[in-house]
Amino acid sequence: MAMLFDTRPKVSVSVAQTGESYVCATTESLLAGMLRLGRKGIPVGCVNGGCGVCKVRIVEGAVQPLGPVSRAHVSLAEEADGYTLACRVAPTEAVRLEVAGRLTKPFSSGPRRIGAAQTE
Repeated sequence: MAMLFDTRPKVSVSVAQTGESYVCATTESLLAGMLRLGRKGIPVGCVNGGCGVCKVRIVEGAVQPLGPVSRAHVSLAEEADGYTLACRVAPTEAVRLEVAGRLTKPFSSGPRRIGAAQTE
């Protein structure tokens, strides 16, 4: 059985808020690279530029467009400041990005007992 190796050039991508990093091919979107590896860090929505959930700001590095970015989600002024949608750009070199939306866990990390007294 022959093994197939992915020979596409790859670069490092890191998420500033979480310190999470992953390797992304220069031919795939920042979001697709993260999802392919089962990583977390960039919020995921529709995965095709329609919802704006994966809005990020490129802090370091460079990206190339994979398609148009919706002006409903990224204005020209924001784009000039480094904002884009992670599903619509591919890295051309190592990238450090910041997630533009809220990056918080919606639930508490510990279990809660129903009927337990609140001590706040």
